[in-house]
Amino acid sequence: MEYGTLVEDIARLRKSFRTLSTSSAAIRNALLLRIAQGLENDKATLFEANQADMRAAQEAGEKTPLLKRLKFDEDKLAGVCEGIRQVSRLADPINAVTQRRLLDNGFLLEQVTFPIGVIGMIFEARPDALVQIVSLCLKSGNGIILKGGKEAVLTNRALVASIRTSCEGSPLGSDWLILLESHDDVNAMLAMDKDIDLLIPRGTNAFVRYVMDHTKIPVLGHADGICAMYIDKSADLDMALKCAVDSKIQYPAACNALETLLVHADVAQALLPKLAQAMAENGVVLKGDERVRGYIDCEVATEDDFHTEFLSLTLAVKIVDSYGAAVDHIAAHGSHHTDCVITEDVHTAQRFLRDVDSADVFWNCSTRFSDGFRFGLGAEVGISTGKIHARGPVGLAGLMSSKWLLRGHGETVAEYSGPHAKKYLHEELSTGGVSLAGVFEE
Repeated sequence: MEYGTLVEDIARLRKSFRTLSTSSAAIRNALLLRIAQGLENDKATLFEANQADMRAAQEAGEKTPLLKRLKFDEDKLAGVCEGIRQVSRLADPINAVTQRRLLDNGFLLEQVTFPIGVIGMIFEARPDALVQIVSLCLKSGNGIILKGGKEAVLTNRALVASIRTSCEGSPLGSDWLILLESHDDVNAMLAMDKDIDLLIPRGTNAFVRYVMDHTKIPVLGHADGICAMYIDKSADLDMALKCAVDSKIQYPAACNALETLLVHADVAQALLPKLAQAMAENGVVLKGDERVRGYIDCEVATEDDFHTEFLSLTLAVKIVDSYGAAVDHIAAHGSHHTDCVITEDVHTAQRFLRDVDSADVFWNCSTRFSDGFRFGLGAEVGISTGKIHARGPVGLAGLMSSKWLLRGHGETVAEYSGPHAKKYLHEELSTGGVSLAGVFEE
């Protein structure tokens, strides 16, 4: 996009944000439903565009993980449309009261949620992610600038065209949404610290680090998804096998797929042969340490393998002698994304949930549940492994900031200062009911 055109588009977006952020939930929800219906109506055009992108990616020799993310078919369409409808049913995230306090009689202070502003999203060649991002930004009242992977250019263009058509006739219009396509647009976005309030990059570790190192804009996201599962000595081994297989094979190209399996030495002999058979039946290549290879025939695991996000049908396996050794391994090798313990010992499980410092920590289930839709968030813009602002699957709550509202009757600071100062009440009130910001809503 030409620089001049981009500047004009962003100026319209900033103006549109003011309309979007103060709109009623009913208007935003109605548009969400129109978008879902529009995508379903336009599916033939969307699939045709995606098939062209798929052919180009195959001809370019792209690997299987990218091709799986790039594919946009009936199942992906059904998933994103259900996600949009789920988002429309969620409570309005704007002007929700998080704190309410009387500073003095009639002197009311509230903290309420408010959209972050304009979000810049740079994401991999995954068309369903575009729809999730748009639905969450619309519901949360945020403007959005999208830059998808070049491999999905035709699909993304078709999706945005469908969404813009659905916006026609809505009071919100479509200026709150911008799609960028060229590689140069990425660097242009990184320099827009006066126009973009938050950047969310999704891609490789190197790409996310590049974004962080080349912008003044706050960045939210994660680099790696090195997810581990620890099978404890008290685990139900049938459950462990079921959860491990699902975590690895259900969608191996996802950031929440299992990459490292830690097995307690006491159950290694009973579990590993069954694990090897189940994984082989599903095309998974196992890489094991020396002790693992004493029980099963598999490839040699190097130290680097336990620091690797394979994003494919490869799994690194290690035997540990204790709970502490498993937690220490996760702390040293993990990426603070999603880690899971399989155990029937409640005390061990509670320790794991407390001790492991990751965005998502699970007990007796698949790591693949680390997902905004599965969490009931409707969708997600990504998973954050940072500790500032949002952590874990980032849904509506992660796209909100806040502001303080104070309603007085002529109060001055001088009245509350000095030897004869009035006293503050600082009386905590219920956060229920309509906020001050909602008093004048029609």
